[in-house]
Amino acid sequence: MMRTLAAVLLLASLAGRALAQGETSSWTSDGIVAPVARGGASKILKTAPVAVPGKAPLPPVGQGVITTRSQAPPVPILPSTLPATPPPSGDTTVAKTAGSDPAYEAFDQGRYLTALELAKTAAGNGEPQGATLAGRIYQEGLGVPRDDVQAAQWYRRGAELGDVNAMFAFGVMLAEGGALKKDSAGAAKMFEQAALKGHVAANYNLALQFLSGDGKPENPRRAFAHMQYAAENGLPNAQYDLATLYATGNGIESANAFEAAKWYQRASDAGLPEAQLDLGIVLFAGQGIERNKTRGAELFRTAAEKGNAIAQDRLALCLAFGEGVPVNLAEATKWHIIARSNGVDNRQLEQLFGKLGKSDRLKAEQAASEWRDRAALQ
Repeated sequence: MMRTLAAVLLLASLAGRALAQGETSSWTSDGIVAPVARGGASKILKTAPVAVPGKAPLPPVGQGVITTRSQAPPVPILPSTLPATPPPSGDTTVAKTAGSDPAYEAFDQGRYLTALELAKTAAGNGEPQGATLAGRIYQEGLGVPRDDVQAAQWYRRGAELGDVNAMFAFGVMLAEGGALKKDSAGAAKMFEQAALKGHVAANYNLALQFLSGDGKPENPRRAFAHMQYAAENGLPNAQYDLATLYATGNGIESANAFEAAKWYQRASDAGLPEAQLDLGIVLFAGQGIERNKTRGAELFRTAAEKGNAIAQDRLALCLAFGEGVPVNLAEATKWHIIARSNGVDNRQLEQLFGKLGKSDRLKAEQAASEWRDRAALQ
């Protein structure tokens, strides 16, 4: 996901847990288990994780918006707690059987101009998903020049007609701004309306807005409810952020290390590097989970290979001092060099590796350079 809204929708209220990146408290695993800065995964989502049955999934959403808040359709206020059995993440009341919609058939066959005309006709007849498809075609520039203004118009129309994916897509465009006016409050209305229909990513984005106070009044408890819903419905970013809410006690009565570890595990299993890093940290500390330094070091390596700079620094510490892995100063030096090139400086490790012979240091620098070259090609 892109960092377009990172400064706006980060989990700012979680910053009290953060330490400066790369700082370590000792030569031992105390440095390995030091908490890290929040916010790595907490960016607004721009793609719906679940598409409407029988319809092509929505694309990533770009920039541009044409309306003002006063033009947005009215949205009911979401209850303080989500329903026990929310509707599915897709407006199945208007969904059709796969292959039964001529516009989507043409789209699937790559006949985009035909699909666009059929979609517009369907929208004119009050079919919400026709408007949503037209928005996608304009937004991706499929068969026509890309036109975010037209895309926003059609997404807005789809939202007015009740299509949940159009609500989400239009909300993202309002949240991002770009060529035209940004409207965080209008975005929140769209996310809220989509959340009422059980849209998973809309619940996540709404949670971020309740946490940041941007577009919604800051309300950690409301944020927790939406985050929990998105996490329980399989969204890795939400699982990671829910773990952090449990770890800090934000939005709940008190911190819960067991629940935090459980949700870090789920997000880690989904492949999220930030979660793999934090799960490694709690495994080293034995917080809410049985201590397992070997598994923790493995997770640091997994996240490090994916480019997470803090994990690269933690892995270097493990290799330097035999925490969870055998001591390997050459490998430790390689990862320290990589982490440093990614902005994480560790003066203690720098002093240690400064004592290496010139030949060993050159080999480590060469290994680090080769790793960066491979990573750049992936």
